[in-house]
Amino acid sequence: MTTNKKKTIQEIKQLLENMQTLEALAHHPDAQDTRKGVQAAFRSRRKQLEKQAQLLEQYVEMSRYEQAILDEQPEALICGIDEVGRGPLAGPVVASAVILETNHQHIGINDSKQLNAMKREALNQSLKENVRSWGIGVASVEEIDTLNIYEATKLAMYRAINDLSVQPTHYLIDAMTLEKLDAPQQNIIKGDANSVSIAAASIIAKVYRDEMMVEYAKTYPGYDFEHNAGYGTAKHLDGLATQGVCPIHRLSFEPIKSKYQ
Repeated sequence: MTTNKKKTIQEIKQLLENMQTLEALAHHPDAQDTRKGVQAAFRSRRKQLEKQAQLLEQYVEMSRYEQAILDEQPEALICGIDEVGRGPLAGPVVASAVILETNHQHIGINDSKQLNAMKREALNQSLKENVRSWGIGVASVEEIDTLNIYEATKLAMYRAINDLSVQPTHYLIDAMTLEKLDAPQQNIIKGDANSVSIAAASIIAKVYRDEMMVEYAKTYPGYDFEHNAGYGTAKHLDGLATQGVCPIHRLSFEPIKSKYQ
């Protein structure tokens, strides 16, 4: 005579990790097990799957601009472009240009400002290792002060495009128009939250610039650049008040222009 031995709760938890859809989870043979630990395991896995489904839905929604181009031209090389650092009082403005790989699925991607540092760094690494091509462009503080921040941002974007290893056929740009481009371009408001290509560029540009500002903090201590990335935080303004400007401050920006020259 044999008896059916109940699985342990730990065994059921391990089995649930293999359940990849909510439907499969609902029809799992242990779903009717009334033990509190089992029911808690099912609730936890259900929440995980619901979150994954939500992120996938968001990714599809953020791919709509890219998909519209690919529907008409399946071999298109779509380049997303974004910048980081238009608002700070110090440091360069950095742009990135990214051409995603075929069948890309960087689930969880979003506007870099909406991601925590750990998630942003993980996506940055994954993007650099997997995209078709990525480039970085930098416009210096001197160029910002000479040209103005808007024109310096465009300069950084052109440099990022020139840094690519392949030539794009289409451009998706975050809230900017680049007059010197020959290929079709689309200006997307809040592009880093609405296009996966622009979001990818946003992440790479932000991580790159943040790392630059950490290095600048070693050369120019006292402004808290390693934490504020050059933005006008209280500690940064305290540093300006006690030390004055340093070589990477934007002299054309207020309050530096009126108070510290």
